[in-house]
Amino acid sequence: WEFRGSGIMNVHGSTGDIIFLGTTTPQLEETFYTMTHELQQDLGGSGSNLRTPSCCLGESRCEWACYNTQEACYQLTQEFQDELHRPAFPYKFKFKFDGCPNGCVAAIARADLSVVGTWRDEIQIDREAVQAYIGGGIPPNGGAHAGRDWGPFDIQKEVLDLCPTKCMWMEDGKLKIDNKECTRCMHCINVMPRALRPGKDKGATILCGAKAPILDGAQMSSLLIPFMKMEEPYDDLKEVIENIWDWWMEEAKNRERLGELMKRQGFQ
Repeated sequence: WEFRGSGIMNVHGSTGDIIFLGTTTPQLEETFYTMTHELQQDLGGSGSNLRTPSCCLGESRCEWACYNTQEACYQLTQEFQDELHRPAFPYKFKFKFDGCPNGCVAAIARADLSVVGTWRDEIQIDREAVQAYIGGGIPPNGGAHAGRDWGPFDIQKEVLDLCPTKCMWMEDGKLKIDNKECTRCMHCINVMPRALRPGKDKGATILCGAKAPILDGAQMSSLLIPFMKMEEPYDDLKEVIENIWDWWMEEAKNRERLGELMKRQGFQ
């Protein structure tokens, strides 16, 4: 970049992994050729294309992952190579894959299509571990609050009262959960990870239309499909994406993100 441009770069900025700043038009093609042919780099861009999908570590490292985020991310990156490299959209489009509702890549806040892992059966409960938390035998929050004495663990104050739908209660010394009312916020699981785990019937929730503010202010993605099994080759997900793209490319104005089009024309 000292040779082709200004030598100034943004690295891991909010707009990309590496941004090369300041060059002249004749150098652009040369830069691309050197990077792609000699340095073997796959270049993204800031055009109206599909941006490089991103995901959390998923099943490779995390016990809460409800589907294989890395595999889904890889498969969709391969499937939509053309959309990555040849801009054909009204504006940019992003996929992000979160393995569970903790949302480590914040898909719901910043992806046009957010795939968030979830489950549709009952939260698994280890009754002995619940009692161990209550009795102080296991530190809450995986020990994350160590280093200061916060007093004895109070399941009423730290778990039950903080449940957004109040779907948990103690009955005869046993923890009860009304799973029909659970919104999968993960709070109880995060506080008592050895006592509670996601259910066994796992998949993902598909949401669409999030974006960070440029034209219209920030908005979170809206629920599109409550539950989808996430199994290779992910044909159901690909079909949804292509249908969304067909509508968006037909109806959107120039530089209008999916979320803005949904706001302008209505979600229906």
